[in-house]
Amino acid sequence: MSTAEQPQAILVFPHLRVQNANAISSPLTHGFPAITAFTGLMWALERQLAQAHIPLHLHGVGVICHQHQEQVAPGFVHTFHLTRNPIDKDGSTAAIVEEGRIHVEITLVFSVSESIPATAVPTLVQGSEEAMQQWADAAGQVLSQMRIAGGSILPARATPGQRLRPWLAVLPDDATQQAAQWRRWRRQWLPGFALVARDDLLAQRLKDLQAQDPQATLLDAWLHASRFNYQPTAPTPTEDPGTPAPEDHAAPQKRVTWEDPCRGPGKGWIVPIPVGYTALSEAHPAGSVGHARDTRIPVRFVEAIYSLGQWVSPHRLNHLGQLLWHTETQQAQGLYRCRNGYMAVSPPDTDHSDDDYFPY
Repeated sequence: MSTAEQPQAILVFPHLRVQNANAISSPLTHGFPAITAFTGLMWALERQLAQAHIPLHLHGVGVICHQHQEQVAPGFVHTFHLTRNPIDKDGSTAAIVEEGRIHVEITLVFSVSESIPATAVPTLVQGSEEAMQQWADAAGQVLSQMRIAGGSILPARATPGQRLRPWLAVLPDDATQQAAQWRRWRRQWLPGFALVARDDLLAQRLKDLQAQDPQATLLDAWLHASRFNYQPTAPTPTEDPGTPAPEDHAAPQKRVTWEDPCRGPGKGWIVPIPVGYTALSEAHPAGSVGHARDTRIPVRFVEAIYSLGQWVSPHRLNHLGQLLWHTETQQAQGLYRCRNGYMAVSPPDTDHSDDDYFPY
């Protein structure tokens, strides 16, 4: 068996309705499932497809959100809607485990390649649309029986103008044709917002803070970028400077406005997100840690690592690589994280080093 190194096609599941997905993405963030939930779904789906005799290898995943409804009580401080568990056998009240839930409508885009023997006839080629559609329909049936970030997949609602059937399309070899195809694809995902990585903004925020305080750290930069930081702007007179002063020669009143200089118009929808895990210990031999989920593989204790993300309209993405998330493993450094190919126009002094994230 041979597996292609580069993606040959995309597999799209449009407008999936997911109920009660996990809204708590990490110990510090909430509001949308973590991107690791979707990369985990990618691996689980690939195994399920293999059992269904669909020889597809999944390389990356893109997430586009069309609607979201977090299950919280409104107010100055939002609180999750929690379930009330039955009382214990002694009649005491059972402890409440905080669970955040969210209803979402999303489109999932997977880059795929075909795993076939060298002598077999490939299916992911131009002209095999009927066979590819059969694979896409079968993959949709498999996915409908799975969970996405712990949430259940509901039947799609027929909506005029929306393509709800899963589909599989080959990536053209010619760059011009691929760009034209991409422009047609991304229009199908509107209205919606795609989650992309913005490690560059975290690095730039750190430089801005260190210009004021050399002791600022990545944690300070991440917290600063995760909130609104309002500052008073220069006061402006309420009257035209050319207007004569009143007879009592009183100075014209001045108005002070407050704004966040880092979140002005055109700055985008920037959010703090978890992007993977970093190791806290060495890998323990298989079966040596009690109550492990799988006793056949080594166990390693980890904690979340964080960066910044941005919700971007699909029509602002220039190619497929800007949408997809890929996994990256560095065993020696104990790093297991997700990376995205989005790159925006950055200032010349922006640092794009591998240190543009921090472990909590």
